[in-house]
Parts: sequence; structure tokens; C-alpha cells
Amino acid sequence: MLSALKINSFPYFDLSEIEPDQDLVFRSFQKSEPVRSGDILPDFSLEKEPGRWQQFFNGAETHGPVLFHQLLNKPLVIGFYSYHWQQYGIELLKQLSSLQNDISANKASLLIISSERDKKLEKLVWDNNLSLNFYFDKDKQIAEKFRIYSEHDPIWNKFSGIDTNVPLLATYVVSATGQIEYDHIDPDFSKTFPTGEILSAVKKAGNQQNNIRNMHRSPGR
Repeated sequence: MLSALKINSFPYFDLSEIEPDQDLVFRSFQKSEPVRSGDILPDFSLEKEPGRWQQFFNGAETHGPVLFHQLLNKPLVIGFYSYHWQQYGIELLKQLSSLQNDISANKASLLIISSERDKKLEKLVWDNNLSLNFYFDKDKQIAEKFRIYSEHDPIWNKFSGIDTNVPLLATYVVSATGQIEYDHIDPDFSKTFPTGEILSAVKKAGNQQNNIRNMHRSPGR
């Protein structure tokens, strides 16, 4: 005769003996959708404190006033960068630096926003002879407003090998009126950097600004 099945097949334990881990924090997951072309520029501010800025010309650091009026009152190319992206980040900086003269020729500005001020940045810029202006978004507030960074959708949900939550590599072209004219976000680094598209968007934004100025200068206005 078969013996009866045992109902309690596991050792008994008292639930009251379980101590909760006070350091364990559960974060809700919420997939982030980056700001895209056609959207309005998120509302953000740039601080004037010197520690927020670093400027380079042909690889050498320069020290001069930050011209906020020029940055915010004409078309602007914004590149988000983090040294945690390693070679991918370096390639982005090299591509953007190569566009610097063409961007300036179209009466636009280029600004790199980084989430950290890395001590190796000066060497990186020098070794690659870059001409770039950096703004350090140390609390990632700007990146969060562009929705390319989120505590609720950390970067390791998208990429393996990066264990620090940092903003996506992203490039935007913004008109002087606050319209996102172009965005480039390459989540798997499979696309060619869109040099032509970025410059076309810069020219379009510049033409729009000129048209607005001409309308204001027309007689009877």
C-alpha cells in the first residue's frame, strides 16, 4: 500500500522571523520617449557659474565670457555626451567638432552638454584637436527634460556593459523660436552620423530666423 503524500514537504518557519531589508528600494519602470523633431524645446536654464562651462579651440582650453545671448537667440545644435560611452562618445565629439565651422557660418551655435566633468576631458580634446564648448549638467536635469535620461528607465535596460545610468548620446538642432528641427538618437550605434541632415536643419532654422527678422523690419510693422 502506498504511503500517504506529505502535505508539509518543506521545513516549517515562522514568518515573523523575516526581517525586511530597509535598504532595498523598488523603482517603478516607466519607458522614456526622447524629445523628437517637431516637439517644442523643453524649458531649461543654463547656469552662469564658471564651473559649469569649459571651452576649447583646436584642442586647447580657452577662457572667455559665455555669450548667453548668442546661444539662446539663434539656432543651436545640442550634443549630449558622457565619457561612459567611451569610443562611441569620442566619435560623436569628433563628428560635431568637424561641423563647427559650418554651423558658425550659418550663424548658429554648437553646445555639448555632459553629465559629468571628467578630468580626462582636456586630454581627449587635445589628442583629437577639437573645438567645442561644454556645459556640465551635473544633476542630469537637462537630459531628463529631453527624456534621454531617467531614473525609471536606466541605461542598462537598453545596453549591456554599462553599469552607470547616463544619458543617451543624442544630437538636436533647435531653432531660435524653440522648435526642435532635427534629432539624431542612435540607440544601437548602427547608423551613419547624419552630417548632411544636421547642416540642412541648421540652414532651415537660420532661414526661418531671417524671415522673422525681415517681417519685423518691413514697413508698417
